[in-house]
Amino acid sequence: MPGRLLLGLLLLCPPMFVVHGHSQYREDPDTQSGAMLAEDYSDDLVAQQEPVEVQHYLIDAELKPATHEIVAKAQMRIIARQSSNRVIFELNGNLFPKRILDDQGKDLSSRRVGDGLKLEVTLPRALNKDQTTTLTIEYEGALLDAENSPVDGVQLAYIGEDTSYLFYPARWFPVMGYTTNRYTADLRVTVPVEYQVISGGRPGTPGAVAQGSQQFAFVFDKPTFAGSIGVVRQQPNQPQTASASGIRAKVYFSPEKQAYALNYGETAAKMVSYFSAKFGPPPVADISIVEIGDASLGGYAAPEVIFLSTRAIGTEVNIRLLAQEVSQQWWRGLVSPATRADLWLDHGLATYSEALYLESLGGKQALEDRIHEMSIEALTHDTIPVRAAGRLQEYSPAYKSLLYDKPGYVMHMLRWVVGDENFFAGLQKLTQAYAFESVSTDAFKNVMEEVSGQKLEGFFMQWLSSTGASDFTLDYTIYRLKTGYRIAGTVSQDQDLFSMPVEITIQTANDPVTQRVQVTGKSSEFSITSAVRPVNIVVDPNNRVLKYNNEIRVRVAIARGEQAVQQREYPQALEEYQKALDVNKLSSLAQYRVGEVFYQLRNYQSAANAFRAALNGDLAPEWTEVWSHLNLGKIFDITGQRDRAVNEYQQAIRTKDNTQGALDLANQYLKTPYERVSATAEGGA
Repeated sequence: MPGRLLLGLLLLCPPMFVVHGHSQYREDPDTQSGAMLAEDYSDDLVAQQEPVEVQHYLIDAELKPATHEIVAKAQMRIIARQSSNRVIFELNGNLFPKRILDDQGKDLSSRRVGDGLKLEVTLPRALNKDQTTTLTIEYEGALLDAENSPVDGVQLAYIGEDTSYLFYPARWFPVMGYTTNRYTADLRVTVPVEYQVISGGRPGTPGAVAQGSQQFAFVFDKPTFAGSIGVVRQQPNQPQTASASGIRAKVYFSPEKQAYALNYGETAAKMVSYFSAKFGPPPVADISIVEIGDASLGGYAAPEVIFLSTRAIGTEVNIRLLAQEVSQQWWRGLVSPATRADLWLDHGLATYSEALYLESLGGKQALEDRIHEMSIEALTHDTIPVRAAGRLQEYSPAYKSLLYDKPGYVMHMLRWVVGDENFFAGLQKLTQAYAFESVSTDAFKNVMEEVSGQKLEGFFMQWLSSTGASDFTLDYTIYRLKTGYRIAGTVSQDQDLFSMPVEITIQTANDPVTQRVQVTGKSSEFSITSAVRPVNIVVDPNNRVLKYNNEIRVRVAIARGEQAVQQREYPQALEEYQKALDVNKLSSLAQYRVGEVFYQLRNYQSAANAFRAALNGDLAPEWTEVWSHLNLGKIFDITGQRDRAVNEYQQAIRTKDNTQGALDLANQYLKTPYERVSATAEGGA
């Protein structure tokens, strides 16, 4: 991530999330609007069905790396789901149709509609329900940057001399029913002879091409989301092939990153083996990993291929990112959402799969740490239900919160409600029953009900179709018994429709006593016995339930402030940080974030005050100490107080905390005074 104010965000949470885009999304603060969405939005998404769907593609594409151009022809077999005399595709705004032909070879008229992504084609005669026909679109254009991208500010397709990649979300070919319409495909890609094309599917038969070019052909026999490709220069020892547990991974890294290829390949193969044991067999066991440039997403999963940005590849494998992408061979490749209201199944299951893999490596604590992060992200944007989030700006902060983190936490809660054995049995049954098909939320619920023998309608309604989270309080009395103690009381929370088992732990001088209590409605009674006198009573100590408490409120407010900083909305960021300080005035992280904002605004006195307050706070997380000293030193250097700057750099060094290279910078500034060049060029925390 770039420097400036946001380096501190990476210091808190390592940069391992899958999607890194630039968002223009702003959440509507009008709670009435949120209520309208909650009532109507998800129903609209469920009911929405494309009148026409694609069954099969035959795509011929020639890539011209020197000029960033693509010349392509897409022949589509389409089927009408309801009577219609028009067909609407989505096609990248940088690509322009030259001809559109019907099944008789006659030219059809078309026009761009809406924001220019949609292409409307008028048919010479209406298609009746379940009738099929063939359309052919010839088109061309240049794919150079993020301009006119289907996702604002995110480069999803690039053709160049160093490398090329074309992702399905780029709509580089005409797409219908984005993320919901599965299809079979034959894909033929022509490139200069010095390049190689990587995609999923089985090898097809290349056609004849001009001298100096070669064609790569791929066949997708099972309905999927085919069409994502990578193009790399031919080079010695590529691909590098790694294996683990009988699974192979082919890795296509640049010369600068080839030293890490085998490690990434072996890790990916181990992940395939692990997830196979949890979820059942994958679509295809072997996998390819392709490096792409840093202008795109941090990672993207396509059928049998994982794309990783250069920034995501280092000496240590980016476990979290790689685990999410590998798991999406199941949660997108094998089964996928039936409607946009079911989109959480794609992202949420992948997010929780990442947590499961961390649990396999680091045990219970690793899982709890990841779940804690999810809880903060899940509550950062909580004004509309998960099932109503399908039309949010893709890859925006709200999209990530509502379709990655909150559904990931929902999976964690579901595992708690039905039990481990039933949970994983349900996931395996899902992949077996709906292999290479779309699946709805209701279908997923039905599978989990069948394996667990429980009614889960209320659970799914509560967490996917409603908003909010509980804030638990306890009211209890301790009774002395002959054999110990009895703790009787009520556990309360503010969600009227809440109904879930909740753990209550009695902490004693010896081992704690934990009991599972069914909490229904706003208040439920409990009674727990303990042989040893209680010293404390805790609700949900293992974070089985998404909830609010003061610590979470502080972190959520800080997260919202960080997102406001990313949008350069500094007054809003300061308001959010103040909310955190209203709950915990000793929050070093909140004070540090305030200091960052004032530093960015060149209000050095206020920045120094905030960094001093951070040093006098709870010093959580620990890196706030070293970075507060470092930033104070920079402020003193900027204001011509060299002796005071040196003192701060020395105190930074005494912490022995080199988070994000803080000590390296402190030593550098001890030798050479810090000079601030410009706001845009500024680095550091």
